[in-house]
Amino acid sequence: MPGSSMKTAIEPLPPILTAHLFPKLDGLLLDLLRSLAPEDWEKQTVSPKWKVKDVAAHLLDTPLRGVSIGRDGYAAESPGINLPADLGAFINRLNQEGVTVYRRLSPAVLIALMEVATKLLAEYHASRDPYAMAPYGVSWAGEEKSANWFDTAREFTERWHHQQQIRLAADRPGIMTRELYYPVLDCFLRALPFTYRSGSAKAGNYAQINVSGECGGNWYLYRTEERWQLLKEPFGEKVSETTIPQEIAWLIFTKGMDRESALSQLKVTGDVALGLHVLGVVSIVA
Repeated sequence: MPGSSMKTAIEPLPPILTAHLFPKLDGLLLDLLRSLAPEDWEKQTVSPKWKVKDVAAHLLDTPLRGVSIGRDGYAAESPGINLPADLGAFINRLNQEGVTVYRRLSPAVLIALMEVATKLLAEYHASRDPYAMAPYGVSWAGEEKSANWFDTAREFTERWHHQQQIRLAADRPGIMTRELYYPVLDCFLRALPFTYRSGSAKAGNYAQINVSGECGGNWYLYRTEERWQLLKEPFGEKVSETTIPQEIAWLIFTKGMDRESALSQLKVTGDVALGLHVLGVVSIVA
């Protein structure tokens, strides 16, 4: 193969630019919260510990914390984080503290504060240089340092999937449009090289991951001599192919569906063990 075409074939995935989508996504969130009946706020979500109001409280807490740290450089505390479990425990504690405080508010007050918080969040992410370094790395992708575009996309996935949890619990239409859902999937699946680090394959092989449906796509995970790498186009010898319906993909990657339930809806060809490694993708910190 000529050098120029090989260079094109092994081109890595491009950055995911999502800052411009925050106003639209959070505008839908505000419309959703305004539409909820009193009983909807106490409906159970797929997150075992959280009802709808808990998730809404979380969606108010996180932008306020995020802007305080990212824009203002203000961190109330900086505990020693030595292991991934330490980070998970710390984030879980902060999340629960925020939910405890903000779920005390009336829906009307929570919504009014959400208008302020989402405006601050959108302005902050729009102001960032996508290619500069973020205050912290995207840990679930195995990165100690990440570019702003990845941190922004990670925050976008948080706001998308938690809003989707509310919609599912309150029996409202989902937000599975290609404009808003495809970037979420693309960001979630940046965890593939980290997830597959224990998966074995020969150098030059690749695993293909598909998400079916109009919001989905194809991802190509290529094995080099040293590591796994996501590529823009297929390259090498395909050894497995896994197809996940778009309706459940987000649930799988955010611990919203158990392995057995997911298995019955996946299609895998080739190396089944390697193909099912995708079920280990967890694209949330805690």
